[in-house]
Amino acid sequence: MTSLSECVWDYPRPPRIEPNNRHLLVVHGDRTLAETRSGYRVLETSHPPCFYLPPDAVDWTRLVESSTVTFCEFKGRARYWSLQIDSGVIPDICWSYPEPMDSQSVIAGFVSFYAGRVDACYVDGERVQAQAGSYYGGWITSGIEGPFKGGPGTAGW
Repeated sequence: MTSLSECVWDYPRPPRIEPNNRHLLVVHGDRTLAETRSGYRVLETSHPPCFYLPPDAVDWTRLVESSTVTFCEFKGRARYWSLQIDSGVIPDICWSYPEPMDSQSVIAGFVSFYAGRVDACYVDGERVQAQAGSYYGGWITSGIEGPFKGGPGTAGW
């Protein structure tokens, strides 16, 4: 492992939240859905980082609120949005914690996207790989090492 690599098994539990200043870009079709150099990176044991973008960095014009609700033991209740496209709806492409638990309160209202449900997500120009599984939303870049929760070698948990 090089000094520039991070192993997800070194990330803490409960998750640590770090400010982000890298260029984040989320695209689908020929449209930018979100873009920023701010927000947060959430680091949790066994997960690739999740990036949370400020709500004003998101193009809400094609997003529709979903009925999906999930609960994280560390962050609390999450709500979801789906993407309206010409041929229909792509369900649950992003989520947010409107009122996260106190220890995670800085991400209140910030939005994270599933890299595997949109055409592409980028960190500083590098196209990310999606974390395996339908539940987890981590972004895998070249500097992140696994195995990752939800992927091969982790029994899918």
